[in-house]
Amino acid sequence: MTDPTTDNAGRTGEAGDARASLEALRAEIAKAVVGQDPAVTGLVVALLCRGHVLLEGVPGVAKTLLVRTLAAALELDTKRVQFTPDLMPSDVTGSLVYDTRTAEFSFQPGPVFTNLLLADEINRTPPKTQSSLLEAMEERQVTVDGTPRPLPEPFLVAATQNPVEYEGTYPLPEAQLDRFLVKLTVPLPSRQDEIDVLTRHASGFNPRDLRAAGVRPVAGAADLEAARAAVAKTTVSPEITAYVVDICRATRESPSLTLGVSPRGATALLATSRAWAWLTGRDYVIPDDVKALALPTLRHRVQLRPEAEMEGVTADSVINAILAHVPVPR
Repeated sequence: MTDPTTDNAGRTGEAGDARASLEALRAEIAKAVVGQDPAVTGLVVALLCRGHVLLEGVPGVAKTLLVRTLAAALELDTKRVQFTPDLMPSDVTGSLVYDTRTAEFSFQPGPVFTNLLLADEINRTPPKTQSSLLEAMEERQVTVDGTPRPLPEPFLVAATQNPVEYEGTYPLPEAQLDRFLVKLTVPLPSRQDEIDVLTRHASGFNPRDLRAAGVRPVAGAADLEAARAAVAKTTVSPEITAYVVDICRATRESPSLTLGVSPRGATALLATSRAWAWLTGRDYVIPDDVKALALPTLRHRVQLRPEAEMEGVTADSVINAILAHVPVPR
């Protein structure tokens, strides 16, 4: 019989090792991507919560490179799908293929059968193909010809999109946006960061060859499992739970919004807050954790009134105003 004290110490050690491995991701990804720490943190939080990520930014700010580098640093299988107007759902999920040798149909898996699916420019493809990801994201399986086929574990969809005002984009419907745990904005780099990017390229950096850039695996699936188990034990007080609910309910009453955060969104905010608390070295959640994750977790779950949008109001500004107004538990 295992000594409980020894067993608990071993589990604590595993969790600590997992945290150290995940923290090392930032340094490893920085070998290829300059100045995107918030996006890296958001991706790690999503992995810990078994959620999916929407990355938004103008073309050319290293959204694709960021996801590819994350997969390389985690030693995860990854596939990329370039979403285009003529992409069919079967191009993502797979389809039945007739084998002339056996005179039978066999299933040919699509690129969704991977650990980390990079859905590049997801809002450039029609809604029918966008919706083909819904079952995979929510149920973690694909059903073809009535047969459900489970996806690998871990499984994460990292979808990039261009701002909706760009030509050739299809806005994602609310139901699909709600399936993404977080929406991360990838801004243009600062002047110094842009100088660093160009200096690297002048020195021979090739974004298509991450191994030559020195990117190595620093964590794996076992570290993720240990980390997820530790996050699940992170304590949430009744006051913090009520604080999350009050924030989400306030979005439903905001005069600037036609659509507020649903109970699913409140659950997502609680989950991301717990993951962030664990990443920062605590086994309990504080209000600052909720505030830190409110924008990425909620910004895509609200819808602005047209008149508010015309006045320059943004989802982020509404959520920030709500955070400033809702009483913080002590």
